[in-house]
Amino acid sequence: MDKVIPVVVIKDIDDAIPTLKALRDGGVNCAEITFRTACAAQAIELGTKTFPDMNIGAGTVINLEQAVKAVDAGAKFLVSPGLSVAVAEFAKEKGIAYYPGCVTPTEIMQALELGINVVKFFPANVYGGLKALKALSAPFPQVKFIPTGGVDLSNLEEFLSFEKVYAVGGSFMMKGDIVENCKEIIKKI
Repeated sequence: MDKVIPVVVIKDIDDAIPTLKALRDGGVNCAEITFRTACAAQAIELGTKTFPDMNIGAGTVINLEQAVKAVDAGAKFLVSPGLSVAVAEFAKEKGIAYYPGCVTPTEIMQALELGINVVKFFPANVYGGLKALKALSAPFPQVKFIPTGGVDLSNLEEFLSFEKVYAVGGSFMMKGDIVENCKEIIKKI
């Protein structure tokens, strides 16, 4: 299980392999390639073929069409900023993990009704951070969270020490020297 899920934005397909290699060389074997760019599906396909041992998924999946493209490209998991019933049902049908963004009790209850017990908590810093996660864990002890947004090296250990945190997501390791950033993350965890 990956404790850190890098949020990776590939703007130019030529950056896909060097970026994924830098993550892996730094000790992080996971990447959430976002559907914020035109080459996202191509980057996922190239990444999963070049690095079959890496856990490469699709992020910012906001509709069924993107989910289908991501899975067809080889994505091993799907992440959304919010909850999509259509994406959830598709992921279940395909047998791959789906981590929808859920920050309210109503959204978490809807995820549970769809058979999802690991949710993205985004943006974590806006919605109360670790304090909010602890409060939400009381009525939902079966739920694990992936806080994303506002997680960085300064609070990584604090988030990961909470037993209800499945993993942390973010782009903080993508700024500057990716290899060295990832090595620092690995030291902390």
